[in-house]
Amino acid sequence: MRIVRNGAVALTATALLALTACSGDADTPDTQDDAAGDATEIRLWLNGTDTPDELREYLVDTFAAENDGATLVIEEQDWNGLVPRLQTALTSEEQTPDVVEIGNTQAPTFTYAGAFSDVSDLYAELGGDTLLQGFVEAGSADGKVYALPYYSGARAVFYRKDLFAAAGVEVPTTLEEFAQAATTLQAANPAGTPNFSGFWFPGQDWYNGTAWVYTYGGDLAVQDGDAWAGALSSPESQEGLAQVQKLFTEGTNAPQDADSNEPWVPFNNGESAMFSAPTWARWSIDLPECNKGVDPEDESEEAKALRAEQQACNEEKTGVFPLPGLTADEPATVFAGGSNIAIPAKSQNQELARSLMRIIFSEDYQTMLAENGLIPANTEYASAMGDDVYATAAIDAALGAKLTPAAEKWADVEGARILEDFFQQIASGADIAEASAEADQLIADTLN
Repeated sequence: MRIVRNGAVALTATALLALTACSGDADTPDTQDDAAGDATEIRLWLNGTDTPDELREYLVDTFAAENDGATLVIEEQDWNGLVPRLQTALTSEEQTPDVVEIGNTQAPTFTYAGAFSDVSDLYAELGGDTLLQGFVEAGSADGKVYALPYYSGARAVFYRKDLFAAAGVEVPTTLEEFAQAATTLQAANPAGTPNFSGFWFPGQDWYNGTAWVYTYGGDLAVQDGDAWAGALSSPESQEGLAQVQKLFTEGTNAPQDADSNEPWVPFNNGESAMFSAPTWARWSIDLPECNKGVDPEDESEEAKALRAEQQACNEEKTGVFPLPGLTADEPATVFAGGSNIAIPAKSQNQELARSLMRIIFSEDYQTMLAENGLIPANTEYASAMGDDVYATAAIDAALGAKLTPAAEKWADVEGARILEDFFQQIASGADIAEASAEADQLIADTLN
């Protein structure tokens, strides 16, 4: 059995820093904040721009209204380099945020390191079994819950309708048809763009590449007792990886040494006919023929009308569909992106942090997440995403989505960029079996 650690704990393979759990018991912080009525400022770390400004303002205003004299400050963090920043902040009572968003793949490592407070007593109140259970598992250890879901965003495929029509390609209904569509589009290059890609698929993009591994029945790692083993060499994983390598060879001209960051940029530039991303990427599509040249800071009614017209144009010219599976009646098993949220054990404002968690998991806020295209932590409110093509694609993709293995040291695998390096080898034409065996050994050495 793996136990939440007390004392100094090295988080990553590089041992950059160690987390020190609170004295005596990692589950019970040794200090508490004063009553909620006292003048206290608490800090929430949110990552990237996925949480819209409207939702941030709601949290700040509602928290102030419900906690007389207390204020909430939201500090935005960059996803890049987040783990080292967390390692530094979570060891310090002075530097730690009071509530923190973390990637779902990072949650197990920090959970087992004793970085978060036990919120098991809040679990039922905040949604219980209606919460995204894969995310709950990622933030749980030894029968206790430490990090809860924040939102999910399963990947779907965006495409240019005009390029599909020009190449005579229909929306694919199976993975085999998807690969053929990418190949046909790339060969046709209806946009007439140098190095055009049927599907934007950079060599280090393991987030999307994992979908083929999962859909063919494979996995990244599996647990046997207390030990972990890499699973890329399994027959199922190998079958999926063979299709990935074929797609790298015939369906994309994306750089082999690039990752999945901002795939809508080459799409907007006419360099690809398709890309895969969480469905909130709809707001990042900005085709030149639709752009009205509106100043982003202009909040006039005229500017708002032009932006709405611009968005309508983008959505008229693009479509979206869940990555199809092996048969036409079910989608692929894609990687479930998204975040967990937790209260750091070092926070000196535990009760106020719990008050903020109640606001985050309230019906109002969960509904707002859904209305902004994010799959909310509480699945009861997923219907608020609507019934348009974006909501439908997101929900269909999310039904079978899968997280990375809930291993204590999974963040170490990501920190060492094992999967980026592995998929880049596959994209470069490496022998799949040999590359998989090497990656499996690296994964096992890192996790055990």
